Formats: sequence, structure tokens, C-alpha cells
Amino acid sequence: MFNPAGLGDRTSTITFDPLTGCSDPVTATERATDMLAAVASGAGGDREFWDGQARRVLAALLHAAALGGKRMADVLGWVADPDTAGREVPALLRRSGVTAFEQDVMQFLTTNERTRSSITSSVMPALGWLTHPAAAAAAKPGDGFDVARLLDDRATVFLLGAEEAQTAPLVCALTGHIAREARRLAAGQPKGRLDPPLGLFLDEAALISPVPLESWTADMGGRGVTILCAFQSRAQLLARWGEHKAATILNNTAAVMIFGGTRDKADLEFWSTLAGERDERVTTTDDHGRVASRSVRKVPVLAPAQIANLPAGRVVVIRRGIAPVIGRAQMAWRRRDVRRRARLLARIEAETRWHRRSEALRAWADQQLGHALTVLAARWPERFGEAAERVWSSNAMFAELRAIRRGTEHDQAAEATALHEPSLGTGPGGAVGPSGPVDGAAGDGRWQR
Repeated sequence: MFNPAGLGDRTSTITFDPLTGCSDPVTATERATDMLAAVASGAGGDREFWDGQARRVLAALLHAAALGGKRMADVLGWVADPDTAGREVPALLRRSGVTAFEQDVMQFLTTNERTRSSITSSVMPALGWLTHPAAAAAAKPGDGFDVARLLDDRATVFLLGAEEAQTAPLVCALTGHIAREARRLAAGQPKGRLDPPLGLFLDEAALISPVPLESWTADMGGRGVTILCAFQSRAQLLARWGEHKAATILNNTAAVMIFGGTRDKADLEFWSTLAGERDERVTTTDDHGRVASRSVRKVPVLAPAQIANLPAGRVVVIRRGIAPVIGRAQMAWRRRDVRRRARLLARIEAETRWHRRSEALRAWADQQLGHALTVLAARWPERFGEAAERVWSSNAMFAELRAIRRGTEHDQAAEATALHEPSLGTGPGGAVGPSGPVDGAAGDGRWQR
């Protein structure tokens, strides 16, 4: 879990330093692009020009910090204090083979105060998370985040963000790092695709992780990376990515699901147009009920009002190659596999309680037997002395074993119980998704612990 916003008072279990890999000029440029995209308005004109200038400067500063073993706090200091940056940054960039970075920094440092302030005002929002304690802790330098291990372990990373906490640049940077590293790893695999594939499920991407979807949706699918994004409306895409990029994202999308509740007229008319039209026969009669004429007119398959008033749980699916479909969205906790897993967990918990009670009863019975034999051995030592000693020795051994087991269970309290559902697949290896074989599957439709 990566939680730079500190939501729910939960500490991040992984860390990600934005300077990771920035000793490579290409990575530094991509990292700067991701961080600034999280705070860019998406509007064109002068704002787009200044965002481009800020991207060049931030990329050079990230590259210099990575080469010099600095931290993100030093990058913030360079942006705030041009004099310090003028003394330290050019010397660090001379270690790089890319002279353009040094030229970008020198142009930033030697330009007039008004231009430098405009560039600084574009860079500073991308570094605002440094003032957030939870975000600074989540971005501290460490072992780094290993995307190859994520794919090999078929694990899941939960990225939590909040727009008001100014952590969007950090979340966006980690999302971009995972996607681009996965694309690089896919290039070395057969047919250039990840196996197993990687899923990027981006909820509220326009607010907390505005990655470059206009290019990712065109390329990632062929690399074995599936992208699923959730937005409040089409207007949200236009506000974040602009008209042209939003159109590119929708054109590259294979399937769209539209829930009810939309009130924007332009959005409703847009989706109604995608649903297409159908022929409706119209019969005209005179005042006496006789048929005067018959004609055919075009009407929308789904009118804007029908889309707006979809019942709860219903969704319109628009996908390539098929007619529009109105389906029913099922809540996850009502799915059969989820309910089966919940029943299994309840049964495991009940069996555990039963075993503990049985063990406690056996321990009590053994202790009572030991006391009884002790009393008998005191009166008839030759007959019961050996049995009493044997029972007390056995009770002491089992008590020690129970103490060791309780200590082991306490050490493993933080570890989750791994439940695997068997799959129909028979190939080697394991999977955490519903579409692949699972290690340890019972093969008879049961879950295993």
C-alpha cells in the first residue's frame, strides 16, 4: 500500500523516491512530465507554454539531484533559491553526457526575474507534497520499488491519494514508474507482451493520477497492460486533458460503461450519438381512422433522457463490434466467489475456536489427572509414583509446546491467510487472477488455506 496522503491513519508499506532512476536522462524527463501533469490545468495558450518550460527545468534538477546523491528537499531548495542552484546544479550536470540539461538550467538561472517567477510558479505545485509529513515519509529514499518483483509475485499495489493533500504528483509519479517499467520488461518477453498481464485500475484518475492516457491507451494494450479508468463524466476528461487528448483517449478505448445520473446535456447527447439510431415506422391516419400514409423515421436507440435516468445498478456498454447493451452491474460482495470465500473464512474461524476450546479442555483434563495421581502417589508411592511422574513430565512438555506455538502465532499475526480458488487451468505456475492456474488448488472446486 502506498498512502502518501495518510488516509485512514494507515502508514505506507512501500516507499517510492521520485529520484529513483533519474540518473538516466530519459527517466528524469518522464518523471518530471508525470509530476507536472498532476498539477497542470490542461488548458492551452500561455499556461501550456509555461508548463513546457517548467518540465525542462524540473527534469534537469531531478537529473542533477540523482547524479549528486541529493534528495527531493534539495530540489525544492534549488527552485526556491536560484543562487544556491547556480553554485551546485551546473557542477552536478557536468557529470552527465547530456549538455541540454545544463543549458536549460543556466537559461532558467540567468533569465529575468519575471520569467523565472513564472517557471517557478509552475514547478512549485509539483513539489508541494514535501510539506506533507505522510507524503515525505512515503517518498524517503530506500530500497526502491521493484516492478519486476511485483509482476513475478503477481501482487497488488494499492495507491491512495487525495487531491486536497497535494499528493497527486507523487501518486502520478509512482503510477508512471510502474507502467513504464512494465512496458520495458514486456519488450524482453516473447511477443513483447507481459505474461501474466498487468492491470492498471485508475479510479478518479483525473483528480489524483492524471497519467498520459492519450499515449498509454494506444500502446499499453499491445504490451499486456490492461487499463481501466473511472471518471465522473466526460466533462472531467475535457477539463483535465483538453479536447483533443480527451477525444484521443475515448477513441483508443475498447469499451465504455456509462452509469446513470449524468446531467450534462453535452455528455448525454455524445453518448446517445454513439449508441446510434434505429428505424421507426410511423403510420399517419385521417380523422376517420383511415391510414393516410406510412413512413420511416430515424430515432436514437438510446435517447439522452434514457441514459440520464438509468436505474441504479444498470449500465450502458458501448463496445467495438457490437450493438449497445444495457447490463446490470453486480456489487463485488454479492459475487459467488466472494461469498464463497467469506463462508470459508467463517468456517475456518469457527473450526479454530473449536480446536482451541478442545485443546484447553484436554489440557485441563491432563492437569486434573496429574493432581489425582499425585494424591494417590503420596499414599501408594510404589503403585502410582511412576505414573504420576510420567503424567507430570508429559504435561510439562505439552505446556512448553503450547507456549512455543503461541509465540509463533503472535509473530505471524500480521501475515494474511492465503486463500486460493482452484482454476480450470492446468499449466504450471500460480496466479492471483480469475483467469489462470493457481498453486495449491484442490482441483475439486474447494478453496485451500
